[in-house]
Amino acid sequence: MKQNLIIGVIGLGYVGTPLALSLGRFFKVVGFDLNKKRILQLKNKKDITNEANLSEFLKAKKIFFSNELKDLKECNIFIITVPSPVTKKNKPDFYYLKKASSLVAKVMNRKSIIVYESTVYPGATEEQCVPVIEKISKLKYNKDFFCGYSPERINPGDKKHKLEKISKIVSASNKKTLNTLKFMYGKIIKARIVPTSSIMVAEAAKVIENTQRDLNIALANELSIICSKLNIDTNQVINAASTKWNFHKYSPGLVGGHCIGVDPYYLTYKSKLLGYKPQIILAGRKLNDSMAKYITLQLEKHIKIKKLNKKNLKILMLGVTFKENCPDIRNSQSLKLCKLIKNKYKKVYVYDGVANIKSLEEEDIILEKRLKKNTFDIIILAVPHKNIVKKGIKVIKSYLKQKNIFFDLKGHFDKKYSDFRL
Repeated sequence: MKQNLIIGVIGLGYVGTPLALSLGRFFKVVGFDLNKKRILQLKNKKDITNEANLSEFLKAKKIFFSNELKDLKECNIFIITVPSPVTKKNKPDFYYLKKASSLVAKVMNRKSIIVYESTVYPGATEEQCVPVIEKISKLKYNKDFFCGYSPERINPGDKKHKLEKISKIVSASNKKTLNTLKFMYGKIIKARIVPTSSIMVAEAAKVIENTQRDLNIALANELSIICSKLNIDTNQVINAASTKWNFHKYSPGLVGGHCIGVDPYYLTYKSKLLGYKPQIILAGRKLNDSMAKYITLQLEKHIKIKKLNKKNLKILMLGVTFKENCPDIRNSQSLKLCKLIKNKYKKVYVYDGVANIKSLEEEDIILEKRLKKNTFDIIILAVPHKNIVKKGIKVIKSYLKQKNIFFDLKGHFDKKYSDFRL
């Protein structure tokens, strides 16, 4: 099979698009997504996620984009890269994974390989997805078709750690399939290919990556709250501590997006099913989820200190995406903060320059296109996009009236310029 791979990449978002384009340089690839508008954009070599540029489209000479299921019939490898969110009750939501699995099951042939890249709990691929494929295809797992799991590690908006530079974990349901996947991914990955002994090990490895990061940021956030009460600067404390060789440097901040703020719930869900209620993981999640409310309380405190008139306050939010230089607003804690502030103070304005405009309109957020001097009582620099911070602190503060408040949440500028930062 190695010499005749025809690959279908299902789901063309932040993960699927760069993966499909990279593979399209070496193999025949069908990039599939149900969203017709998305397919049209990609056919026109446009990527609204900003993860792929024109040169990457031009290099992928063996790729074909489609929203027609029939175009996947020739494929012998299917890579599923759809979202794996949680419900409002923070339980795993397998809708997209099961939907993608059912679509593949309708067109796959015998000896096909289905690879999952979405983050799930250990065991989910074989417990949740394989039964769907078996039921619809009428084929037998590990006899008529095979599965693999190779978790995505793309960092949206990060132009340094691109797909080919990130070590790739690879697992499969048997050795032959594993060798095929090592060969396939080895064509595009310049870093290490890391095989694991089982699919479950790979699933666990991925979910713990984001859980660890979530917990470390929670620790930094708690430190920030304590430092605020001690009236000392959190960044100075962290910088001093990081001079020790075995100190791991993490900064406080709003933890959102579709990975770090979601994945720990997959692990804790599975753990509870096994009879163990996690203590540390859930505590970290609770603290990180509370940070938007904490910042809102700090804002109220500073408004009282400066004796500003609450009724006529004009507040400007700079950045509302889930992280800097990325247009994605899914599970954005900055957007959550914006909404909390809007509930208390009606005149809240947003300037971003990176966020997906239509997505924000659906959230009833209207973006400011131009900013005028001496206009706002409060400015909150929530997401330090390059297009925002390059203006410089003097220009940013010029938008404020004389009696004002400036929050620099991530401490991008020197402390002397801000009234509050994490």
